[in-house]
Amino acid sequence: MVMVDWHEVRRRVRDLAASPLAAKVFGYHGHGFQLDPVLRPDELAELEQQIKVRLPDDYRDFLLHVGRGGAGPFYGVFPVERIDGRWQWVGDGADLTDLDRLDRPFPAEGLDPTVLEALRAEEPDEETFEDIESFDTAYEEWDRRYEAVVWNDARTVGALCLCHQGCALREWLVVSGPERGNIWTDHRVDDEDLSPHREGDLERTSFATWYLSWLKAAEAEVRS
Repeated sequence: MVMVDWHEVRRRVRDLAASPLAAKVFGYHGHGFQLDPVLRPDELAELEQQIKVRLPDDYRDFLLHVGRGGAGPFYGVFPVERIDGRWQWVGDGADLTDLDRLDRPFPAEGLDPTVLEALRAEEPDEETFEDIESFDTAYEEWDRRYEAVVWNDARTVGALCLCHQGCALREWLVVSGPERGNIWTDHRVDDEDLSPHREGDLERTSFATWYLSWLKAAEAEVRS
């Protein structure tokens, strides 16, 4: 596990927020290098009781010592908020998180490539239809079948949607199962499957590595 001084991380983020060059960094206009208030230990305990799973240690430390959300990779880390007595993550795509199934193992094996290939091969070709109405009907039917497989809710149980890259591209943090603690990238909107997020030569990326890599790159961008 990466050893992190999270209080120092918070200071570094605040330094970036104070820089007149901070707007150079991608995603600045989404988070402005601002951090939401940290969670109190009792709030974190209530959150974990509600979702029935202990969050990965590095992410827990982030929530307790840096912020419950805010400045971070791409357009920032989705904040976790207590709404009508229920803790939940808030942001563009955060509602994809199944709060009632975060304690189920994340299905890391992904889709069988042949299933995706077969679905894509069946996508209707407009040129083979006599009129646009017939094509639209056929395409809508195919799209329903495609989404029922690719966007099935069962594919992301045990993970929380933590960040968006823009254009419906998102990042997930796995909290249950063998992939617990790792970040997964979601490019399904571009017809790519869910896959482990990679930093350099690493095959798996923890929350701490993901966040610190972004912070280091942001500082380098401001210095340049």
